[in-house]
Amino acid sequence: MFVLSFRQRDELASLAAGAGWQVVAARRAGGAERRFLSSGAAVAVIDARGAAEDGVSAVAMLSGAIEANGGALLALVSRGEVGTIAALFEAGATHFLASPFSEAEFLQALRFAARHAERMAHEWAAAPVFAPLGWRYDLPQKTLVLTPGLMALLGLEREVGVRALLRRLDRGDRAAAIAALRRMSHGRPATAFAHDAEGIGRIVQHLQWDEATQRIEAVIEPLGSAPEPAAEMREALAGSRDASSARRWLTRQLESGGDAPLHMMLVALNRFDMVNTAYGRAAGDALLRSAQKRIDDAAREMLGREALISRMGGSTFIVAARAPRLRIDLAVARVATELARPFVTGESIAVLGCRIGLAEARDDDSAATLLRRASEALAEARESDSATMRVADSDSEGEPIDRLAVELNHAMDRGEIGVLFQPQVSVSSGAIVGVEALARWEHGVLGTIGAETLFAAAARADLDIGLSDHIQKLVLAQAAAWPASLGDLRLSLNLTAGDIARPGFADLFLDRVDSSGFPRSRLTLEITESGLIEDLGIASNLLSLLRGAGCRIAIDDFGTGYSSLAYLKALPLDYLKIDKKLAQDITGSPRDRIVVRGVIDMARSLGLTVIAEGVENEAQLEALAKEGCQIYQGFLCSEPITLAALVALVATR
Repeated sequence: MFVLSFRQRDELASLAAGAGWQVVAARRAGGAERRFLSSGAAVAVIDARGAAEDGVSAVAMLSGAIEANGGALLALVSRGEVGTIAALFEAGATHFLASPFSEAEFLQALRFAARHAERMAHEWAAAPVFAPLGWRYDLPQKTLVLTPGLMALLGLEREVGVRALLRRLDRGDRAAAIAALRRMSHGRPATAFAHDAEGIGRIVQHLQWDEATQRIEAVIEPLGSAPEPAAEMREALAGSRDASSARRWLTRQLESGGDAPLHMMLVALNRFDMVNTAYGRAAGDALLRSAQKRIDDAAREMLGREALISRMGGSTFIVAARAPRLRIDLAVARVATELARPFVTGESIAVLGCRIGLAEARDDDSAATLLRRASEALAEARESDSATMRVADSDSEGEPIDRLAVELNHAMDRGEIGVLFQPQVSVSSGAIVGVEALARWEHGVLGTIGAETLFAAAARADLDIGLSDHIQKLVLAQAAAWPASLGDLRLSLNLTAGDIARPGFADLFLDRVDSSGFPRSRLTLEITESGLIEDLGIASNLLSLLRGAGCRIAIDDFGTGYSSLAYLKALPLDYLKIDKKLAQDITGSPRDRIVVRGVIDMARSLGLTVIAEGVENEAQLEALAKEGCQIYQGFLCSEPITLAALVALVATR
């Protein structure tokens, strides 16, 4: 067992040792997580007597490692500090014991904790694959809370109201739901209703009224033996897996083997406890969902749809996949970058960041030992003043971007750098009216590498201008040879910061366009805030030259920066592209919709055509259409595709 006691370390350690326990004891919280992991203990005791605040912090620090390793956490509290018990539970304690207590009571509490740890070991092997589906409505507060599994299945990132949830049912099912709620309002404490649910089939919602809390609790149950869930449902619920089902996934991977090595990273948010304390649990929960969405998007982009993404305990997440080490390193870098971006909490901005522990599976690893080694690496990263990541049992091999930078020049020579096209669709007609060209690197070992990583490697190798020239020539040559069926489509091409700052770029680029044979009138040049230089006058002059020569100008990812309004005022623009995060918020809270509506109204007042990026479902498209968005792109129509696939897609619409 592991003991952390700020005042009575030796007394507790002696008592436990006398009962046959092997004890690792500490008096200070510094390094406690690493010490717990290296001890191999199944039970941790945190003595918060007379040190309630420090005790709660210590429990929060250890809870992720405790849950990841299937342990138990016993908190000792003073009887006069009963209010601390709730805080200890929220922080992750599994058991508590209030003083004064006898030696026998303490030892019995240890036995209960040990039994819990033993049961956890058995439950991991038989854990259900899917998280529960359900919701809770608080009548006095008029708040609706959905389980993470249900939110993921419905494609929601933020909480919604009762009416929004009812609108997802057809008329007959909506009537059944309302009738069930009326039965409860007439004094019936429990009732149920059945309806069809996309991706699940026929389900029953079991409703129960809690008079004490004035809440309605709902548990969703599939009827009979449900068929194999659709891929969408599996992916939605996989994001809500707990530590037990994550361990089950790891066990299957270790037993089945694979061509690529299995890697696992533990991702812990920095400063989350401060946000939770300052803004409350509801804000903390919303922040955790946003963080998981960022981790999920970044990891799946770099590692594919088969990767495991799961919240472990507290503010710790697990990402695991079979992939070469370099691709894993790129995924680590991408996750860290996404979590370094500010989060919105109510009306404030929170900057968190993260620490990451990485471990590669060995031949003799079990899920438990792999988790433990990743936990030890995470503990080392947390103790470091500068390192975001630590790797278990390994020396650093250098930054992954640096390694890609070395290969990039040869990759261009070998023709590994190519382009895909993502359709842009008219909201009113549903016709494909244009495409955005997106660079891709088909790496011989790592597979497909996206544009963001590609250009980061180019910048590190001082090849950003050469890469931009290479891609522009490639895209223009392909577009000039498009078949007649694509003859009316606009082509969007991204300009980099290096392009904009380059002397004489306008003439050079226009000569390149004319030499290709692609008409200037069908070319849109996209710029981002990060791609603009500090002197807006220089950027404005360059873009005015290009626009005067027949090209059109779009500002990309609008809504992600802090100075975007200045760009609308200073630059000659034709299109405004709403960032995908902002566009997806359109189906969130009323406040989110107001923000998106304001952006669209402002753009249209300036005479700009509005393009929404990242549109993934009909609900988002419908809401954007109502607010006046004219064009969209996103997975609802198509992911980025090859030229051949684009020709086939246009032929079907």
